[in-house]
Amino acid sequence: MKLRIFITIIALLGIIMSSCSRTYYPTSDLNGGWRTLKGANEINEKAGIDIQKLDDAFEYIKGSTKNGGLLVLRDGWLVYERYFGKGHRDATPNLASCGKSFTSAAIGILIEQHPELFPERLNQKIFNPKYLPNDFFPLSDLRMENIKLGQLLSFSAGIRGNNPVYVKNQPQTINPVGLDGWQAMVDEYVLGKEDVVDGKVSSSTKTLWCEPGEGYSYATASMHIASIMLRHISGMELQEFLNKYLAKELDWGYWNYAYRNQPLIKHTPGGGGIALRATDMLRFGYLMLNEGKWNGKQVIPKWYVKYCSQASSYNIHYPYSLQFEVNSNGHWPDLPRDAYWKSGSGNHCIYIVPSLKLVVWKLGGRDDQYAQENTGASIDPKTLTTNDRKNWKATVDEEEAIIKTLKMVIDGIKVN
Repeated sequence: MKLRIFITIIALLGIIMSSCSRTYYPTSDLNGGWRTLKGANEINEKAGIDIQKLDDAFEYIKGSTKNGGLLVLRDGWLVYERYFGKGHRDATPNLASCGKSFTSAAIGILIEQHPELFPERLNQKIFNPKYLPNDFFPLSDLRMENIKLGQLLSFSAGIRGNNPVYVKNQPQTINPVGLDGWQAMVDEYVLGKEDVVDGKVSSSTKTLWCEPGEGYSYATASMHIASIMLRHISGMELQEFLNKYLAKELDWGYWNYAYRNQPLIKHTPGGGGIALRATDMLRFGYLMLNEGKWNGKQVIPKWYVKYCSQASSYNIHYPYSLQFEVNSNGHWPDLPRDAYWKSGSGNHCIYIVPSLKLVVWKLGGRDDQYAQENTGASIDPKTLTTNDRKNWKATVDEEEAIIKTLKMVIDGIKVN
């Protein structure tokens, strides 16, 4: 009898401990969404954050973009959410290059789904008909045959992008430059079938600027190529793939892809342009924080998330991994070594800091990034009248704001 009671007590303790250690995950916003805390004292007590410091960070970022917001998630608690300009919870602006991190996540899922196609995972050489459609061939530069998937995803494949480029952390310039913006998400341009001339500047993807692996260039075309590969293998557009394997798992609300005002873009733009609600962007960051797991299901492979979050052997030239900037080598000494983030034009940025159980979303955006013709989403009339910052002028440098915003939020965290 005593033994039976003892076993029952042990079992109950196990259940209690399991319940206590279980990671919290939010319901959809329609069903309540993120758990929240009320008032400065409760936020300080349970999340260890000084709310005044977050207010200071919010006021600071208002100088970096005309529209936007700041959301802070600590240990699964949504402790801060404020907006300005056209920013609001249900806004789905064009998030520009932040979309690259979603393309990367989709590739991680694809690799896990097709181990027979990726026996070498990120070492796989993918510029051949098994991975890319016939339109790519014959290759315009035979050196492309040696491009590994990890190089494509970390911008060290030799594909032309923006200046400066980097070789072993030293800046250099290339001529011609690669494609940029929406033009880097048009299949015909990315395939190198024709160059793009904008004024006096010509850009091209016909030739590599260096041997694969021998330099870093921020090449939006690389990520669109990755989405073409996904389309070729899965038979789905990137948006359809993400909807099935990511959005539904994370209970997103309405979302879309932007650049609807660019008729030459005929497929989901792999190089950017996701249009996602702010609290759902937090879900993506929280998924990464929890090593790709959501409610007990491994949505993105754990090994892939690890590659995203730290310096990559595929890119020894600049602290950029699988579509995230990383600090594991201490490039930004004022930030934690495990912090990583992805920014996009318009000064949007998602930050993940595992050691602090922290996710931060810096929503930004120009007026055109919120326009219905760009995103395809209807606009709340209230945001057109009550939040217009007509006389806004930048008082903060955009690049500085990306780093300083995270630093200011971290400064508000109480270290035990």
